[in-house]
Amino acid sequence: MHEESDSALIARAKVDSEAFGMLYERYVGRIYNYTYYRTGSHQDAEDLTARTFYRAMQHIVYYVDRGAPFSAYLYRIAHNVVVNWHRDTSRRQIISLDDLVIHVLAPEEPAALAEEHEERALLLEAVRRLAPERQQLLILKFVEQMKNAEIAEMMGRTEGAIKSLYHRTLIALREGLSGVESGQGETVEDKR
Repeated sequence: MHEESDSALIARAKVDSEAFGMLYERYVGRIYNYTYYRTGSHQDAEDLTARTFYRAMQHIVYYVDRGAPFSAYLYRIAHNVVVNWHRDTSRRQIISLDDLVIHVLAPEEPAALAEEHEERALLLEAVRRLAPERQQLLILKFVEQMKNAEIAEMMGRTEGAIKSLYHRTLIALREGLSGVESGQGETVEDKR
């Protein structure tokens, strides 16, 4: 049996909670990963993922297909939930050093493993110093492997604006890495 399209599930979900459950199963992993990388906490990510799907379920009857994938709708809700969570808790965003990047080296190479761990820590420290919008862009691009058009839809910008932001983010990240490596440790500011 073939998998039912998002459009068909959405139409059914407006009157059938079981159909929404199928959408939930299809996207819960991606939304959880997104909220986890934005919070650095498994417990908070679980809570925010639940809030995201609760809001989506509450408003599914108002959902209008505008040509963007349903995942863009969910990511936008998740983004708003995370922003509100940060505002409400007045905490700075934390990205877990151990969980952000999957370890690839063989355990038989302790020197290479230690070097890779140090490089990863430097990279994550530089990423952590970026503005939240830039961190979000990097998560969507490299963790979720979204295309620029999908990121643009999710962030409410044009594809050209996303490309420009991506370019500026890479420059800021490079500058941040050179600052971290030299021990300056300055916060990378959002240069517009």
